[in-house]
Amino acid sequence: MNIIKRIKNKIQYEFYKKIKPEIIGGWKNANGVFSQNTGISNMSRLSSQKDNLFIGDNVYIGHFNYIDAVNAKVFIGNNVQITTNVTILTHSGHHLIRLINNPNKAVKNTGKLSFKNEIYIGENTFIGPYSIVMPGTKIGKGCIISAYSYVKGEIPDFSVVRGQPAKIIGNTTEIDKNFLEKYPELIETYYLNGSN
Repeated sequence: MNIIKRIKNKIQYEFYKKIKPEIIGGWKNANGVFSQNTGISNMSRLSSQKDNLFIGDNVYIGHFNYIDAVNAKVFIGNNVQITTNVTILTHSGHHLIRLINNPNKAVKNTGKLSFKNEIYIGENTFIGPYSIVMPGTKIGKGCIISAYSYVKGEIPDFSVVRGQPAKIIGNTTEIDKNFLEKYPELIETYYLNGSN
């Protein structure tokens, strides 16, 4: 039995070695705009209908993320960083599975039981690992979404949020103030790129 397990492990190792996670450069939006400084992992899944997914320039989308832009639009601003294992959803039909009891059965007006809504992620925002962004969420610019956060609703510019559900726990301008005092050479680019 151990020999079979070792052979199986060796095959898996060789398979994953050939398709290792890596960041692929460049992204072309549905409107034809090409963002050459954007990098997206080959291990992330971006599901989209035509014209539904807009990704800005200098965006980083790391490994093992899922972005659902099938049912509504997703807008990701410039300089956004989406780390790893982040889920961004534009729809949910969890009411259907309980109320209809048979998802394959045709029932009138089921659209009222599910909801679809677009997502907006403002520029210079960081989304930490294992976070979930729910339909209809609008995240302002310059935000930090802490790891393992469940984000729903409107998040004001420069917010630091954490938790399930995510709550505002701070302001990024206060964090940035400390860095700018320590590294004054960053002040020019900080205000130039619209961080504040």
